[in-house]
Amino acid sequence: MNTNPVDRWLVRKAFDQAAPGYEQHAALQREVESRLLERLPLLKLDPDQVLDLGCGTGRGSAALKLQYPGARVIGLDFAPAMLHEARQQSRWRRRLLLLCADLTRMPLAARSIDLIFTNLSLQWCNDLGQAFNEFRRVLRPGGTLLFSTFGPDTLTELRQAWSVVDGRSHVNDFTDLHLVGDALVTAGFQQPVMDSEQLTVTYSSVRQLLNELKGLGAHNLTRQRNHALTGKQRLKAMIDAYQPFRSDDRYPASWEVVYGVARAPAEGQPIRTGEGETASFSVDHLRGGKR
Repeated sequence: MNTNPVDRWLVRKAFDQAAPGYEQHAALQREVESRLLERLPLLKLDPDQVLDLGCGTGRGSAALKLQYPGARVIGLDFAPAMLHEARQQSRWRRRLLLLCADLTRMPLAARSIDLIFTNLSLQWCNDLGQAFNEFRRVLRPGGTLLFSTFGPDTLTELRQAWSVVDGRSHVNDFTDLHLVGDALVTAGFQQPVMDSEQLTVTYSSVRQLLNELKGLGAHNLTRQRNHALTGKQRLKAMIDAYQPFRSDDRYPASWEVVYGVARAPAEGQPIRTGEGETASFSVDHLRGGKR
């Protein structure tokens, strides 16, 4: 459980507001998405049902459809305005099913999905265990989960600059790679493989960075944030504290990108809970069917 959770209602509102101009700010998100997509051929999958979680404007969903033209691709996002942007793309809208829902409570049948692909959406989830349990529910036995998220070494420069000004929460918290892996195992996923890399994006000013975060809907949305407007003096103090990071008149922002892949367990594979180990079976399995 995240010790400094985000306000989920505010996250949805922020992404709705950001949706019309999201793509002009999403260079980093596109880069991470392309790196995640490059991992798919290595997995040698042939899915019938593909789920793009946190699909946003639908760019990744379209790429998945190109990768697996015979598959049914479902794009799911909890921000209606993002799905509206996806529907505006005429070359996509007749080929994709778009759903508005929370990734922890999806309107999908159990054991109905072969591949869950989710790019930079898990950092907005306060309870990874709840999310992974839901992923496990909708994945078919042996189905694949492929994801990216941000790690705790993300926006360290901004976090340190704000810490000089006050002790309040100004930057969203991100979960350590090892804790993400532990949550996968606890949820019953098999063969998890985790890795990470550090990406740095530079800006002409600190204000450009702040404007980009807002344009993405990715500014500080924690419940412990200061709910009052940031005063000019405190903002200036933060910008001054950011100066030691400047190099060649550019201001860096670090992003720790965490990648993970895991398989859904076989039918009847027990998982550990607070009450002990539990196992589940489909009716078809008990009757001797494949699923």
